[in-house]
Amino acid sequence: MDRLTKEQRHKNMKNIKSKDTSIELKLRKELWKRGYRYRKNYAGLPGKPDIVLTKYKIVIFCDSEFFHGKDWEVLKPQLEKGKNAEFWIDKISKNQQRDDDINKQLQFLGWTVIRFWGKDIMKNSEECVRVIEEAIFEQKYDDYDIETEEISHV
Repeated sequence: MDRLTKEQRHKNMKNIKSKDTSIELKLRKELWKRGYRYRKNYAGLPGKPDIVLTKYKIVIFCDSEFFHGKDWEVLKPQLEKGKNAEFWIDKISKNQQRDDDINKQLQFLGWTVIRFWGKDIMKNSEECVRVIEEAIFEQKYDDYDIETEEISHV
């Protein structure tokens, strides 16, 4: 049984943002400061990624720990003891499955997928950008290998 009325619960859930969250804003600000330009909440790709570096074919998702099931083996037993357990376990499990499906679709389309937990972004956004920069470097290196390989076959 929920402690809140249906109207109160609706208001709370309605106020949970799906875009321009504090974690997205923090990471985007750090990327912008370093000269990276991006698209946000790009509907042209599966899963509508939070940040898309189209130049490098990199998509970035900023996931909240609760709704995406961080440490699921710890969180799930806690939810089982709580109120409305079946609803939350089902919801988070479906979110995790959807995340996995989206990752596979994007990778199939040739995109590099990076996912960060919200607390990691808030505590150390510079480290998150370093991970992104490593992916950019790998992307450039792979492109260079392809170009030189094609040249050597001529």
